[in-house]
Amino acid sequence: MHLPEWLEPLPDAAQQRALDTWAIEDRGIPGERLMERAGRGLARVLAGLAPEGRVAVVCGKGNNGGDGLVAARRLREAGREVDVLLLGDPSELHGDAATNLERLPGAAPAAFSADGLDGASAVLDAILGTGFSGEPREPAASAIAAINAAGAAGAVVVACDVPSGVDVSTGEVAGEAVRAAVTATFHAAKPGLWIHPGKAHAGAVSVIEIGIPEGAGEEATIGLIGDGVLGTIPRRAADSTKFKAGSVLVCGGSPGLSGAPTMAAMSAARAGAGYVTVAVPASVFAVVGAKLLEVMQVELPESDGALAPQAVDQVLERSERVQCLVLGPGLGRSAAALEFAREVARRAEVPLVLDADGLNAHAERLGELRARRAPTVLTPHAGELGRLLGIGSDEVGAARLRRAREAAAASGAILLLKGDDTIVAEPEGRVGISRGGSSALATAGTGDVLSGVIAAYLAKGMEPFAAACAAVQVHAAAGRRAAAEIGPEGVIAGDVIERLPAVLERREG
Repeated sequence: MHLPEWLEPLPDAAQQRALDTWAIEDRGIPGERLMERAGRGLARVLAGLAPEGRVAVVCGKGNNGGDGLVAARRLREAGREVDVLLLGDPSELHGDAATNLERLPGAAPAAFSADGLDGASAVLDAILGTGFSGEPREPAASAIAAINAAGAAGAVVVACDVPSGVDVSTGEVAGEAVRAAVTATFHAAKPGLWIHPGKAHAGAVSVIEIGIPEGAGEEATIGLIGDGVLGTIPRRAADSTKFKAGSVLVCGGSPGLSGAPTMAAMSAARAGAGYVTVAVPASVFAVVGAKLLEVMQVELPESDGALAPQAVDQVLERSERVQCLVLGPGLGRSAAALEFAREVARRAEVPLVLDADGLNAHAERLGELRARRAPTVLTPHAGELGRLLGIGSDEVGAARLRRAREAAAASGAILLLKGDDTIVAEPEGRVGISRGGSSALATAGTGDVLSGVIAAYLAKGMEPFAAACAAVQVHAAAGRRAAAEIGPEGVIAGDVIERLPAVLERREG
């Protein structure tokens, strides 16, 4: 399973161990040399963040602690005041870590105590490394709490490779975990540094090159989405027509929820779809029609305030003329609306973006989507994914990667779990993660915008995983652009739609 070039590989703990072993055993690079380079990089990061004052280095008994000992030696050699605090007896250190304990100049390490952090300008967390998972035990748990208290009191906290307490492969946090200002990680970033809740503990991520050659070990299956994905979006040729540019049908809307299908339709058009149609119930047809001048409208029949059975056939007939269907924005949660969504999703034979109430219609029924023959992209937030899986949103939030992969496998669809760390998961296991950094998107309607962008790219014939990742990247960039111009607190979904063309213009430039 290869990652495309526009995904920056994020090796998990097992893959990073394999890389380290390959470098040491197959390429003959001493482990001691890798540790020296790691510690040297750590010292450089610490010195840059805290150029003055005492540094406290808290070391566990594994290789993570060995990296910390190298950093302490380098800082002392540069004239810095450094206290080294060990969790455990020095005799418990082995291999390269023990070697670097012997090389430490100046005062011998002391046993860890919280008092040892008082007054430090910086604290280096070198307790638990990439091999950790689960809940920290004592004495690590108390040391982690003390480091967090020092950080709250003003010390700069730097994590060595991964904040202690964070599962570096998944971002899951089961107990106490260090909250770092910066995580200095080695060779490559890891998934757990970019996926919440681990991302919230990692702070800024700084990758330190330690000399592991390229082309080794098991390939990563998870990657950070990069701007290179924008180059995969098809461009309109000189002989393009509105139909060749891609046709999208958006189906949704209900009284009080006419804005959702409107925004999905407008974002599809702004993202480059050549022909967009919106199908809405008769009760909101006039409202939607007044908002959309460049989009075709279809009035769906209603009976006693609910979509009539013949609405299904009308939408399916229209879907035969398009390359992608968006189903669910603003549809409502009446029994008739949810049954309508399930029937359309089951029978539609075009690529489908299922959002909002289209997702709610499939709560605890993900397996029904496996029967679809055309590609499907699901776009839940944590609450919607919880309903799809029959669990609470807090359970999704605690294990975002695991739950996204679970839903992708159960549905046979591309699963796009929205958030600052938006996760795009394939049923086969490949995952793209957004760098995020666009708090302006935390406002109503931006999810509808994202659905429209995905639909535009699917309608252009993009492979579904790439289409979803490209839409995530464009959507986030448009949000950042809007925030820069307006201020993040004042951005609304329409501002994001207006800036989609500018992001695409950058791609073409």
